[in-house]
Amino acid sequence: MTTSVIASTGGSRRFFVQGSLGALVVGVLAALVPASPAAALPACPQIFGHGGYPSGAKGSDTWNRDKIRQPNHPTGIQQQKNWGAAGVEADVQLTRDGTKAVMWHNTSTWGLDGVKRPITEIWWATGGDKLQGRHINRGVYVGETVYTLREWLDSMKSKNMIALLEVKPEAKQSLFNSDPAIKSRAWSEILSPIKERYGSQEIMIYSHDTAIWTELQNRVNAQGLSAVLRNRPTWTDAVEWEEPPPAWTGNVSKWQQVLNQGPKRVATTYTNDYRKWLTGKCG
Repeated sequence: MTTSVIASTGGSRRFFVQGSLGALVVGVLAALVPASPAAALPACPQIFGHGGYPSGAKGSDTWNRDKIRQPNHPTGIQQQKNWGAAGVEADVQLTRDGTKAVMWHNTSTWGLDGVKRPITEIWWATGGDKLQGRHINRGVYVGETVYTLREWLDSMKSKNMIALLEVKPEAKQSLFNSDPAIKSRAWSEILSPIKERYGSQEIMIYSHDTAIWTELQNRVNAQGLSAVLRNRPTWTDAVEWEEPPPAWTGNVSKWQQVLNQGPKRVATTYTNDYRKWLTGKCG
């Protein structure tokens, strides 16, 4: 049973609602009041997947423990997409004398079938030890092959993925060659595929090598391709990769710290774990 009391004080009347009716009114009013903006979840960052390479913490023979996890081929791209990535980082190398830009992470053909040779000493399509047609012979993507930069970019576009390219330092063999023809061809192998797709596909590029990075910026800007230098993701992991993989939970503190900064894009080697961890933390 609900009761109401009308009280008169100083010529004014106040209406007090008691009991269950009062609770109902309060509940209705609360529902009508919009939620505070402070309570809204932040936007989720786009995730860029990265294929881990052993750090060396378990020994210097990192190449023996490497599981060839890099998404330098369509299978790896699709796996990262299935895990929730919006893009991936992949590795660009140049074959002998800058004749072909290819997607591979190692200095040599270690991890591929055939005779082991440095990437910069073999041709793409000619010679008994050519790179074209070789297949990954261990790790998580056994049977996949090596792709050219153009082929890889086409695969990325077909899967609606954003490309982040790292030019590996070994490419200096041709990018800074004393022969002007080799140097020109090498830079064209890197930049022409990007220029061809500049208006229709989002591509970013960088290098950890200071000399390559400096010259890359100069050439990209000179060709009007400056957008490929911007909007790269923030690295969000704290744990260095190893084989077998360390527990993802060691990253949680760093993940939260980076997320608190409101990044639009993050890069991680723990793509699947990071996406699951984000659940309920952003919208």
